[in-house]
Formats: sequence, structure tokens, C-alpha cells
Amino acid sequence: MSLRVTFLGTGGAVPTVERAASAVFVNREGDRFLFDCGEGTQREMMRSGTGFGVDRVFVSHLHGDHVLGIPGLIQTLGFNDRTDPLTVHCPPGTDDHLRDLVHAVGHDPAFPVRIEPVEPGEVAYETDEYEVRAFETEHRTVSQGYVLAEDDRPGRFDRPKAEELGVPVGPKFGRLHEGESVEAEDGTVVEPEQVVGPPRPGRKLAYTADTRPREATVEAAENADLLIHDATFADDMADRARDTAHSTGREAGSIADRADAKRLALVHISSRYAADARPIRRDAREVFDGECLLPDDGDLIEVPFPDAD
Repeated sequence: MSLRVTFLGTGGAVPTVERAASAVFVNREGDRFLFDCGEGTQREMMRSGTGFGVDRVFVSHLHGDHVLGIPGLIQTLGFNDRTDPLTVHCPPGTDDHLRDLVHAVGHDPAFPVRIEPVEPGEVAYETDEYEVRAFETEHRTVSQGYVLAEDDRPGRFDRPKAEELGVPVGPKFGRLHEGESVEAEDGTVVEPEQVVGPPRPGRKLAYTADTRPREATVEAAENADLLIHDATFADDMADRARDTAHSTGREAGSIADRADAKRLALVHISSRYAADARPIRRDAREVFDGECLLPDDGDLIEVPFPDAD
């Protein structure tokens, strides 16, 4: 079961030739989400080959470099004969402004666009296998991040043990794996715990967008398989990061370390690092021992299960 992340826009407020405005595309086994949609996102989608089949957009805040791509994307989806609704999740109190943005070009979209505010701590979207929950961040306006957290998976099925206990090969294997007792060939009852191991954790992806380092992020991203964190500046500009309510690479690394995240992706890179953003990653690596990524626009990474061999 795949969980793929494509970094469509990794730049800061001012886009550069190398880095577009903020947008992250997540494809979880065919469920396709956009986390923020900065200017030019639709072009980056074409460059990266993600396609336009977006099911939901999760907006972190209303600064232009995170939302100005929404009207263009909606228009392009209409030109491609979309009829399915598009849901846009957003921080509380921002839904009216987003509706104005959607209609800014003076006509209604060709398909339903649903704007749904969600409070930090609440579930924005859930299925039988995972949920997307909002958490509070700290920026110069109302803002929030999002965590995609999968449910635990059933434990590993011990087929040799099941056969040894006399369970016939076939549908009863599946019933045991799903937690149901079955009858063996000799009439004895076989319980799931006899042949199924302990539950295995699902995957967890956390996205902060623009933020100061916060304890709420540590809690939300605990044991995350991938934390995508604001790292606008290198540590020698920590005062600038504080004044603009952003984070440095070192601060992002510290958050990842405290959250016991497995991988950290540093995004929202200031245009002042257009020539070389490696100092930001260097600072993060000094405080975070996990895998530290400085993704370029178009980079695609796979998020494996925690117990993957």
C-alpha cells in the first residue's frame, strides 16, 4: 500500500526559478491530497506528473504563497471537465475569505467546491483506514498544520501455525486475520491470538506549513515517519525567523528530534538561499540524527511502513 509525497513547491514567500510557492501533493493508495496550493501549483503538477486528480485541499493559512494557486487550479479542473466536488479544508474563521478567492475571477466553478473550516485538534477527514487531523501552529495569522495518521494494521498471520492447528487453507485464514475465531478440521476452536501477531503501526505524516517551533508540533508529529517542517532560514538568521514567525533549520531539526520523527523534510526555503540552501540542512543535522531531506521541487519520496524490512 503506497504513500507517496511529491514536493510541488518548496520555496518561501517569494518564488524563485528553482523553488515555487508552497504545495505538497500526497497520494495514499489513490486518495490524492494537496497541502497548500501556492501560485503556479497546477504547472508544477504537470511538471511532476501527479495529474490534476485532487480529492481534497488542506489549507494551512491565507497568506498568498499558500493559496493563490487555488483559483487557477479550480479553473483548470473545470477545463478538464471535472464534475466531482472538491473539498477545501481550512483554519476556523477563514472560510469566507476562501470562498471569495474561489469566486475572484467573477464566475462560479464548473463543479461544487466545498469550503470546510476545521478547528485545531479536530479531524478534518477520516476513513476506515486513516484520518487527517489539524493541529495549531504559530504564524502571523491564524494558521494550522495537518497530520495524516493511519490506523494500526492487523498483526502478521502465522500460516504454518494455523496449518499446524488444523485450520484448512482458505477463507478461514482471512477470518482469523480479521479477528474472528474459527473451527479447525478436528472441531477445536482456534482463536486469532494463536496465529496473529500484535497490531502493526500505520504510517504518519505531519505538515506544519509556516510556523515558529511549537510544543504542539512535537505532540502532533510524535513518531512521525515524515515531518515536513518550515525551515525558512539558516540559524544565523534566527532573529529574522523569530520576527517573521518562521523557523530555522536548526529549530526544525530540534522539533523532529524531540518528536522522534524518522525523517525530516525542510521546506519554505527563503529566496535568499536560491544559490545554496545547504546551510539550512547542515544546521538541522546538528540536532537531528534521523534522515534529513532538503527536497527540490518535483522530488518524490515514498513513505514506508515503520516495520518495513
